[in-house]
Amino acid sequence: MASCSVALFFAESFFFPKKCIFSVSMCIVATTLVFICLAWLIYRRKQKFRSGFWRAYSADQSNEEVLKRCGSLAPQRYKYSELKKITKSFKEKLGEGGYGVVFKGSLRDGRIVAVKLLKSSKGNGEDFVNEVMSISQTSHINIVNLLGYCLEGSKRALVYEYMPNGSLEKHIYSEQLVIGWEMLLKIAIGIARGLEYLHQGCNTRIIHFDIKPHNILLDNEFCPKISDFGLAKLCRLNGSILSTAEARGTVGFIAPEVFSRAFGAVSTKSDVYSYGMMLLEMIRGKTNMKGSADNSSEAFFPHLLYDHLAGDMQGCQVEDGTEEVSRKLTSVGLFCIQMAPDDRPSMSRVIEMLEKSASEFEMPPKPFLYSPFQSANASTFTTVTVSMSSSCT
Repeated sequence: MASCSVALFFAESFFFPKKCIFSVSMCIVATTLVFICLAWLIYRRKQKFRSGFWRAYSADQSNEEVLKRCGSLAPQRYKYSELKKITKSFKEKLGEGGYGVVFKGSLRDGRIVAVKLLKSSKGNGEDFVNEVMSISQTSHINIVNLLGYCLEGSKRALVYEYMPNGSLEKHIYSEQLVIGWEMLLKIAIGIARGLEYLHQGCNTRIIHFDIKPHNILLDNEFCPKISDFGLAKLCRLNGSILSTAEARGTVGFIAPEVFSRAFGAVSTKSDVYSYGMMLLEMIRGKTNMKGSADNSSEAFFPHLLYDHLAGDMQGCQVEDGTEEVSRKLTSVGLFCIQMAPDDRPSMSRVIEMLEKSASEFEMPPKPFLYSPFQSANASTFTTVTVSMSSSCT
């Protein structure tokens, strides 16, 4: 019995240290692995943060360089703190769009201005740089005047001349219409002249890509000014066709070739289509015309207008003595929204048409049935980005 106890004692003495050493070793290995994993996660997060920081920093530096290239044409640069003083801490809101909120402000010299504070945008601020670059290279009575900008970290803002009569949208969709038919014609001609300048008068041609009533501002004399150049492209054109793989716009006004290259190439004629749809919207807002119980499809309204134009415009319930203007705007609008870009007039031709008698017009072809609303399942105007499979040629 004693011999057995002694044997057990020596066996336990022999194996116990090995068990302890094994357990301690496993604990050390496990702890080491945990620390390695934690260190790796911390390292990856730091790398990700640094990468994001440097990407943002590089983007800001790139934007800075692009804006510097404006040279003497560059508008004044404001600090964000200065904008807060100008707007009294963004007290009076004038409006809000997809890209930012607009506030009323006052400069030191007493000039009233509109400050558009841009929302945090995706990407590297390309829309912001496009807007500053585009407007900096323009000088025309029908283009909004950019007075300054702010680029301070993530804070971006644009300072425009103040337009006391707001946007065209406010007037043509209002139940209390203060714009007569003759004034509507003058506004249409002014917008056309502004677009003609962008397409042909600038050193670098500009395609706006977002012509619609909301982006037309009216001064105290109702002189129209094209604004919101966030989607505009400074184009190096081969003839009149845009060399880019991406184009954008607003559903309801966007040209069909932007959705599909089957309709043709994206070009200055894409703005012509948007302009034509805008004219038809002006007619819609100015008349008591009703399509049907369900007239949400934008394909229906141009066809209805065409049918009235083929007969007489009294079906639109226009005022006495104004049928001439309504027929003119309708005809030009229908010519501009032809599906094939080559079938649309240039903006120079549009101006000629608007300045002559409606009796000299030929009947425009009936627009091909096309409804971006049906394809997008949208009941309201929304901004979309369409990336095409190949670049425009």
